[in-house]
Amino acid sequence: MALPPSLSQTAQAVLSGQRSATEVLAACIDRIEATEPRINAFTGTRFEAAREQAARLDAQRARGEPLGPLAGVPFAVKNLFDIAGEVTLAGSKVNRAHPPATADAVLVQRLQAAGAVLVGSLNMDEYAYGFTTENTHYGPCHNPHRLGHVAGGSSGGSGAAVAAGQVPLTLGSDTNGSIRVPSSFCGVWGLKPTFGRLSRRGSYPFVYSIDHLGPFADDPTGLALAYDALQGPDPLDPGCLATTVQPVTRALGLGMQGLRVGVLGGWFEDFASAPARLAVAQAAAALGARGTALWPDAAEARAAAFITTASEGGALHLQRLRTQAADFEPLSVDRFIAGALQPAAWYVRAQRFRRVYRDKVNALFRDWDVLIAPATPVAAPAIGTEWIDINGQRFPCRPSIGLLTQPISFAGCPVVAAPLWPQGMDGLPIGVQLIAAPWREDLALRAGWALERAGVSHVKEVNL
Repeated sequence: MALPPSLSQTAQAVLSGQRSATEVLAACIDRIEATEPRINAFTGTRFEAAREQAARLDAQRARGEPLGPLAGVPFAVKNLFDIAGEVTLAGSKVNRAHPPATADAVLVQRLQAAGAVLVGSLNMDEYAYGFTTENTHYGPCHNPHRLGHVAGGSSGGSGAAVAAGQVPLTLGSDTNGSIRVPSSFCGVWGLKPTFGRLSRRGSYPFVYSIDHLGPFADDPTGLALAYDALQGPDPLDPGCLATTVQPVTRALGLGMQGLRVGVLGGWFEDFASAPARLAVAQAAAALGARGTALWPDAAEARAAAFITTASEGGALHLQRLRTQAADFEPLSVDRFIAGALQPAAWYVRAQRFRRVYRDKVNALFRDWDVLIAPATPVAAPAIGTEWIDINGQRFPCRPSIGLLTQPISFAGCPVVAAPLWPQGMDGLPIGVQLIAAPWREDLALRAGWALERAGVSHVKEVNL
């Protein structure tokens, strides 16, 4: 099933007048209706509202008014983003009793202000606690490249919808890997920005001190376009640390000249399967990597991330766990309860470690501009898989999918997840992380753009 035009191609076609927003949306809706029964990426659609928005954009063009940089680009959002008039489910059954949102999330507003057309909300792990989107309440999300395999999580619907060509742009969240894992499993582009870079106002939280929001896209230029539209300070969100907008799109063409690129060894090699290591080697060759770097305290950082996640997640849902535990996701409820019972001293110790850890990570970027690591240890396992093999060792599947992402997000660094297709994967992708120092999304996006231009990284059509 051939893929539709990419995000950047669609934006250019609408801006140039080659296609109307209404025409683009009609093709998008047809694609969703044709593929959704097999993918289960969406938990809700809003096609009529989208048609009205597309018609308004076409009327603006007819009047000679300027259009935004994402005019006519269809997008969808993980269902933890507020959509005015709809209940924010966050993948749960419990939230169904909540009142509808009174306003769109800030990032939804910013995409719409840039002309993007919202078509619906997307499947996810309940309350973002998972790596597979095997949601008991709304059904598992299927990997478009191999039905019956997971799409990753917790933003599984966000990755699958882009991979299936349903929409070229989605929004997701990433606490321990929830943008990078679906990007890797589904073979699409994803960006986890610097912690605090984008406003989280109007999104349902998971772990306040680690939650990031960011976009998925079907090409790196489109990913940069979306990121530029999402940027900006938000004085009403105390967790948004950005004070200025730093456009990145115009920097893409600079390529990798002058950048110091390295490959992460140690932990990131030990817990990567042979195909994951091959993907890294291909990316390293294309980007001119010059050596190996060691990420500090990766094992300790992953442990501290687990402690922080369990503690904050359990505390957030404590009252609901006391009264509605039976309505929670069976795959995660025990972890929420365990987190609520976790000693406070563990959490304090994890936070003390985090301050020292960040300093060590930031020091690493005195010598490197971009670091390459696998995004996941393995390619997408089958739905229901309980154990995976990594280099001859047996690991529990669901928590171990985040082995390579958790240490990075705990430091808050920006990461572009780039899709690769190493040999021997029987049609399944596996991604690499392109990691930069905090607030240097431009460098990670330049690396992604360079990988695509080198023919190493791209989105593939699916057989649906």
